[in-house]
Order: sequence, then structure tokens, then C-alpha cells
Amino acid sequence: MTLPADLLSLPFFEDRHRDYAARLADWAGRTVPGLVDHDDVDGSCRRLVAAMGEAGWLRACVPADQGGLTPALDVRTLCITRATLAYVEGLADFAFAMQGLGTGVVSLFGTAEQKALCCPPVRDGKAIAAFALSEPDAGSDVAAMSTTATRLDDGWRLDGVKTWISNGGIADRYIVFARTGEAPGARGISAFIVPADAAGLSIAERIDVIAPHPLATLLFEDCRLPADALIGKAGGGFAMAMANLDIFRPTVAAAALGMGLRALDEATQRARSRRMFGAPLADLQLTQASLADSIAELEAAALLVFRAAWAKDQGKPRITKEAAIAKMVATENAQKVIDRAIQIFGGLGVKKGEKVEELYREIRALRIYEGASEVQKVVIARAHLAEAEAAAHSKAAG
Repeated sequence: MTLPADLLSLPFFEDRHRDYAARLADWAGRTVPGLVDHDDVDGSCRRLVAAMGEAGWLRACVPADQGGLTPALDVRTLCITRATLAYVEGLADFAFAMQGLGTGVVSLFGTAEQKALCCPPVRDGKAIAAFALSEPDAGSDVAAMSTTATRLDDGWRLDGVKTWISNGGIADRYIVFARTGEAPGARGISAFIVPADAAGLSIAERIDVIAPHPLATLLFEDCRLPADALIGKAGGGFAMAMANLDIFRPTVAAAALGMGLRALDEATQRARSRRMFGAPLADLQLTQASLADSIAELEAAALLVFRAAWAKDQGKPRITKEAAIAKMVATENAQKVIDRAIQIFGGLGVKKGEKVEELYREIRALRIYEGASEVQKVVIARAHLAEAEAAAHSKAAG
């Protein structure tokens, strides 16, 4: 699937994006299905990462100075990639996304040596990346983090637990956030590069979810790291994590868009081919209303996704509000579209092995990870109120 031509024709995109979208859609349709075995999730992800690296698609996950496509990460390209891969296969989208998210902090803030260590293997599909932020009692509330990094004469010692870590158990390297205590709350958190074979790091649990992905709980017990494992300055980890999420949060919305577009296509084909009461299901006005709602919701989501991506690529320093709106609307709308598709399929829609049943399980997590929809509402409202406050002060001063 290429993204709809009328969407790609909008001024959000350049010719390079349109060419990229067409080439990726062709490759994904031909290659991805043969790499995936849902009974072997770990193996599937390894095969997908290797194939995407070999084909050059993972170049979108690193900057040009590390062999990437553009000087800085191009959010529109990341969104096109996730939407296209998610249309074909959720695991392919997951495998791509984690290569970017798991390397983004290094790409943005790492030293030349750290970039050289982490980026080329990720770009080539020869190493699997991971981003370890969440804890049992610190998900959206990052300031509640309790994992600690203690400064030693020759480096750092990590102690604590991270959970819901994507690629946990199969990653070659983790970007881990821990409390270093420079200031209270979020201002006392730092980021570290932790190799998977570091002494003191173990996989405490592999986590099974309704749409199987590699997820795990990580345990750090007297995990020793060299001094150069620290990324950027001590105490700067929260700002780094938020800057990374600013780039990748719109891509979650793009993945939801891809899943929703696939569900709409599946529902459309079913409605045209299934006969009921002597006519195609598509002739029923209730079916047409269902399709119309889905079309409108996906087109609205697409505009919000690429508005956010375009704003970031144009150099806007922070797109917190735009990204939050895109993620909330796109994931919520895609859930509705997929649910309607199952209704159109009827009983067949809940049969294991049907694409709409798979999509129903895949979409649910997107409304939670990288900030649940409820958290996005708080982010949006606070940004709006801050803008209103600033406007009021400006008016009073004028």
C-alpha cells in the first residue's frame, strides 16, 4: 500500500517523500509477509530488522553523519515508513520503530564516539536497539522513576527495574534512564548506553501481550558501566527523552493511520463481496454510513499526523502539542475504524487469523504506549492554557 495519492500530493511532502513511499510500499508488499511467523516473534523481529537494514530502510533512523538519509531525522519519512509497514504487518512497524526510538537519544545528544558505536549497526540491521524508560510505578509519570545510577570513581552503578521494554530480551543495546540526583523530580535523571551483556543486567520476565511483541522486564543489580556510558550531561535525561519522543510520538499516530487504512480496505472488500438479502452488503445504507465515518476519521488523522511531522521538519523546536493531538486522534480513530471493520465482517471478524482480528489486537496498545490518550489530553490542555496565558500577558503589556 502506498499512502493515498491525494494525501501525498499535499504541500506537506516533497518529491523525495513520494518516491520513497512508492518504493517502500513495493518492497514491503513483496518482502515482509514472508519474514513473519507469529509463533516466532523474536525470530521474526530479527529477520525484519536484518532485511530492512540490508534494503536501506533503516537509514531513515539515523542522521546523515552516520549514513542516514537526511542531516537530521526526517519525521515525515519516519511517518511514511511506519504507516506503510503497519498497513502490511504490525511486527514490521514495531521492528522499524524501535530501531529509531532506541537510537534517537544517541543521534540527538551523543558524542561522536557514542554515535559511531550505536548508529551504524542499527542502520545496517546488524544490531537491535531498545529504549528503557518505563518502570512498574513510573510510566507516564517519569518523575516517579526509582532506578538509580550512582557515580563511582571509574564510572557508574545501575540498580533498579525497567518494565514494558520493547525489544527487551532480544536487544543488543539499551538506552536506559536512571535517577542520578542532580535535582528533584525529572531534573535529576540521566541517560546511559547499556550493552545487553553488561554484568548485573538480567531479563527478569518476558511479557506476553494480546498482540505478541518482544517485551520484557529488565533487572539491574550492581550493573557497572564505564564513565563514557553517560549520554550528554548528568541530569539532562528527561529533556533528552522528551526530545526523542517529540520526534517519535507522531510516528505512533502514523502507525495507527496505516492500521486504520488497512482495516478500511479490508472492510470495503468485504462489503463489496458479501451478499446479504440479495444484494452486496455495501448497498446497505448502514454499511455506507460505517464506511463514511471511517473515511472521514482517517483523513482527519492523516492531516494531523503530517501537520505535526511537517512542523518538526521545518525546524519548530518543540511540537509537543501537535504531536499529542496527532497521537490521540489517530490512535482513537483507528480503533473505531478497526472495530467497525470487524462489525462488517461479522463472526468471521473475530476468527483468529483474519487480518481485522489481528489489527484489533495490534491497535489497542497504541492508545497506551508513548503516552496514553488521557495523558495526551492533559498535554494538549496545558499547552493551550499556557498559550492563552502568554497571549493575555502580551495583550496586557501592549
